[in-house]
Amino acid sequence: MDYDLALTGGRVIDCSQSIDRVTDVAFKDGKAAAVGEGLARRAKSVENVEGSIVTPGLIDMHTHVYWRGASLGVDPLILARGGCITLVDTGSSGPGNYAGFLEHILKPSPVRIVAFLNISFAGIFGFSKRIMIGESGDLRLMAPLDAVEVAERHRDSLAGIKVRVGFNASGNSGIVPLDIARQAAEQVGMPMMVHIDIPPPTLEDVLARMRPGDILTHCFRPFPNNPNRADGKILDAVLDARRRGVIFDIGHGMGSLAFSTARVMLGNGFMPDCISSDVHALCIDGPAFDLLTTMSKFVCLGMPLVEVIRSATENAAKALRRPDLGSFKTGCAGDASILNLESGAFDYVDSTGELLKGTTRIAPRGVVIHGKIWHRNGETHRDA
Repeated sequence: MDYDLALTGGRVIDCSQSIDRVTDVAFKDGKAAAVGEGLARRAKSVENVEGSIVTPGLIDMHTHVYWRGASLGVDPLILARGGCITLVDTGSSGPGNYAGFLEHILKPSPVRIVAFLNISFAGIFGFSKRIMIGESGDLRLMAPLDAVEVAERHRDSLAGIKVRVGFNASGNSGIVPLDIARQAAEQVGMPMMVHIDIPPPTLEDVLARMRPGDILTHCFRPFPNNPNRADGKILDAVLDARRRGVIFDIGHGMGSLAFSTARVMLGNGFMPDCISSDVHALCIDGPAFDLLTTMSKFVCLGMPLVEVIRSATENAAKALRRPDLGSFKTGCAGDASILNLESGAFDYVDSTGELLKGTTRIAPRGVVIHGKIWHRNGETHRDA
């Protein structure tokens, strides 16, 4: 047999190859091997996924999965069962505790975890219902030398440097943590992911400091520091940043997605580059829940399904600078997300409490990891 596994009968959407049709996907030796008709006849194992959508393994560009090591961390396996195969942990750990995250979470995980290293020595250390301490508020915790040392040592697992600015995250430190993070990112040749919340600093000041390939997360946040003006137009600074190559990521989370902002941005033809959940301990039970719920919200807001999938596959892989992800091209990672597009009446809530009554939901049916079925219809196969 030519292939180890073939998925047959599903609607394959691989934006990296402009594929959107019912066909087969085959895997061999843990890698993507081929997309085309008749591959199932040449495979040792065949999974019939008729009626479902098959995409390259979904990438959640913003998660917090330092489970039991950081107060905001959630179990990565919960997210994997929800259809995500690459989880990007964004700054849960810093230079002082990244070794623990690496050994206890990242390495043992059956699903891929990639990380952004927090410029703060301790990462996000005070984040709970009762305790909320912005790690960027104390400049004594900014650790550029340590961050550079850890990033150089762990380039295989790190995607870049994370910094959180805004009054909630950086307090009276303002924009200084971003300047420090940028120096570290430039030193190691990696992108930054920049969190923004309420001013100060302003969104305009943050974007002015961001480079091509840097990622602004919480890009469709509510007022203040939202990306649109009161007259329904997009801020000039936002349009200029996109022209310069800054990447715009949703990062739903507890307080960072407003349907009102999304409607204005989409209405002006400005789609996010990446859709991500920013799932953590305070929003896994709502309003974010997970990546597929966040993606479903954008489908219901009118964003084309193919573009929603692109934002969590091809675009996310480009943001991570990982050409081996987000694609079924021969030799790419042998990962696939099997999804059902369900019709009905579904209620969605944003971070401001606004209710959206939708008619579509993207639901998980199964995942393929390293060329093997790992999770199917609610059942996890531990030997995959």
